Parts: sequence; structure tokens; C-alpha cells
Amino acid sequence: MKKAQFDPETAVQGASYPPPHDEQCRGRKTWPLTKRYGLTQFGVNRVELSPGSWSTQRHWHRTNDEVVVVVSGELVLVTNDAEELLVAGDCVAFRMNDPDAHHLQNRSDKPAVFFDVGGRDLWDVSTFPDAGFEATPRVAVSFRPIKR
Repeated sequence: MKKAQFDPETAVQGASYPPPHDEQCRGRKTWPLTKRYGLTQFGVNRVELSPGSWSTQRHWHRTNDEVVVVVSGELVLVTNDAEELLVAGDCVAFRMNDPDAHHLQNRSDKPAVFFDVGGRDLWDVSTFPDAGFEATPRVAVSFRPIKR
């Protein structure tokens, strides 16, 4: 079936941050569409945030652009300089190597859904200034004999 299924039991729950930085994201459900369809040139995730949840820790990407499209609900975009309310149909973009860290918070009493679209540069570094760490993609290099 080509149409994506968003069954709650197939969602990735929460975030992979080390404790205690994972706590604010425990109400996040993510459906990684890129993995589902085997895409490699860009990443797409459908994300649902329960009331009181954060999308991520505030962050910025060194070599990947990112776009967020809100599908339903209300989200507060938090950046270095301001907070801005986003509602269904709103879109926001973040250019690579711009250290204006960002994330989304659901401060409403209803779930909110958005699509997160970004690059897939394997050498990207995500910087999380509030949490005090950086993250890099997990890249495994393996060797095998050349077939002659």
C-alpha cells in the first residue's frame, strides 16, 4: 500500500535525548516516513505532540535545512529571539548553519500535528544550546571484499 498509515502502535514515542533532556518530549509521537518509503535524499516525519509536549530540545543544524508544516492544532515556535503562534496551514523554515535555535511547544489542551521535512546530510551536526550538547548522525562504515 502506497498510502502511509499513522497507527498509534507504529509511532516512535518520545525522543532519544539523554535524561533529563528527554522528559519534555515524552508526549511526542513520530512516524518516520523517510524510513517507511526508503527515501534517502530528504527526511519527512509526521509528528503529533500531546498537550504540554515539546517537539525537540531547541536546536539548529549545521548542514541541513528544515521545514515545518502545521497540519492541525496550535504550536508555539520558540527561537532565540521570540515566540510565535503557529496554526494549521502555517509553515516555517530554518536555513542550515543559522544558529537561531528553535523548537515547537504544544501549550494548548489538544494534540497538534505537523510534518517536519529536512536534509539528510550524514555529516550534519545538530547543536542544542540550552541542553549543552551536539549530536551527529550514526554512520557505520563496513568493508567487504571486492567481487572480481
